[in-house]
Amino acid sequence: MVDVFSGRTLLNKDGDPVDSEEALRNKVVGLYFSAGWCPPCRDFTPILCDFYTEIVEENDPPAQFEIVFISSDKTKEDMVKYMHDMHGDWLALPWSDQYSLELKKKYNITAIPKLVIVKENGEVITDKGRKQIRDQGFACFKNWLEVAEIFQNFSG
Repeated sequence: MVDVFSGRTLLNKDGDPVDSEEALRNKVVGLYFSAGWCPPCRDFTPILCDFYTEIVEENDPPAQFEIVFISSDKTKEDMVKYMHDMHGDWLALPWSDQYSLELKKKYNITAIPKLVIVKENGEVITDKGRKQIRDQGFACFKNWLEVAEIFQNFSG
């Protein structure tokens, strides 16, 4: 994943810059293609928040997982509002970064919401992250770790 965002700055929920290589090193990463204007996105985002909170913030040790939001919002202000109103404490590609178009093409994003789970190098673990979280809950994360070959004592 460091490879995919190499040299790019990501933002935290407060809009502060974050070094992508440091933030994503040795982690399974969920690329969350979404937008605040999208009803199915607004339906799934709280579920994703709960999932993230449980495995990263409430798990000891925290799961080696991070989400990067790639916005399809119409304006930067819409993106910021959506992040503040509904998102967990995860990262985002800046709204103005045209790299989002390359990512959508690379991961064949034709509709949102879409949660693509990738290894650190950007290789796809699954493009059905949303369905797996809905169907399996926290159990899907253990499968992602195995595919990513990141061995961790995960108690979620």
